[in-house]
Amino acid sequence: MKAAILGAGAMGTTLGAHLARKGVPIDLIDPYEAHVEALNKNGARVTGCDDFVVPVHALTLDQMEGVYDLVFLLTKQTHSKESLLKLLPHLSETGTVCTLQNGVPEPAVAEIVGQARTVGGACRWGATFVAPGVVKLTNQLSSRPVSFEIGEVDGRITDRIKMVGATLDYMGHAEITDNFMGARWLKLMLNCSMSGLSSALGTIYEPVLNSDKAMTCLSYLASEVVHVSRAAGVRMTDTNGLNTAEIADFTTQAELERSKGYLYRNYYPLRTGKASMLQDLERGVKTEVNVINGFVCEYGRKYGVPTPFNDKVVEIITAVEKGTRTLDFEKNLDCFEIPAL
Repeated sequence: MKAAILGAGAMGTTLGAHLARKGVPIDLIDPYEAHVEALNKNGARVTGCDDFVVPVHALTLDQMEGVYDLVFLLTKQTHSKESLLKLLPHLSETGTVCTLQNGVPEPAVAEIVGQARTVGGACRWGATFVAPGVVKLTNQLSSRPVSFEIGEVDGRITDRIKMVGATLDYMGHAEITDNFMGARWLKLMLNCSMSGLSSALGTIYEPVLNSDKAMTCLSYLASEVVHVSRAAGVRMTDTNGLNTAEIADFTTQAELERSKGYLYRNYYPLRTGKASMLQDLERGVKTEVNVINGFVCEYGRKYGVPTPFNDKVVEIITAVEKGTRTLDFEKNLDCFEIPAL
């Protein structure tokens, strides 16, 4: 079986390095030439909650040869179409693309490679890009029982998804679910809350965890995603001890504190993490906010569910992208109005 990671940024390089360390032959494909060169010359260096260097085989999109049977897709959604179109001549007729991207990318992936070649997964760990060839794992893989939640879009448990899971197991436990869209929306809830808010505030996760108002915003952001998912007919999973009902359904201060507690416990092991959207803002490139928080806002409008906190995240990040607002923790946090309970 010939396998590849398409999009070897922070997450893709971290996954590729762990697989390579376990002897899994895998190509790391990325358009960033300096990164590809560093990976081939020096190996993939993983720092942070792990520390090792491993030789890898990296290449740019234009250097692809032969045909792949399994491809893990970890590009930004803003680059999916271009990357997948270049992959198509190198994807076998019975090949599988497993998207591990943020948001809900499966329909867009299937539109290009076909539904029969599309499966999905959600990563329950984080990583940041340090320098060409160097990434930082931001949480201990051993701290959570599930590292990946994967599945067929229609929920079937197939030999194909078992094969994908067996490959990911070389890094951390891949749990196969018959409710994949529920798992996908759970990851979306986490992305919209901490990734969205920390990016809008211009910070790593820890200052958010240390701010009572920011933690309250996290609960409201997460709650909106849960209520939109319910309106869309999606039943979220409760992986790694996250109870989405208790996170989302608060009408008293005590229930709000309970919600904040779930999110605090989930993110404390990731407190040094930096969202990929913030890394994009710092580099001056377009973020994925429209397919993360913006996706929830769009579905909220479709189903008549208000999403004022996600709307505000989109507004702030879009303004930073345009240069009309700066990344200022206090000023941007002041933009959020906390309703009375």
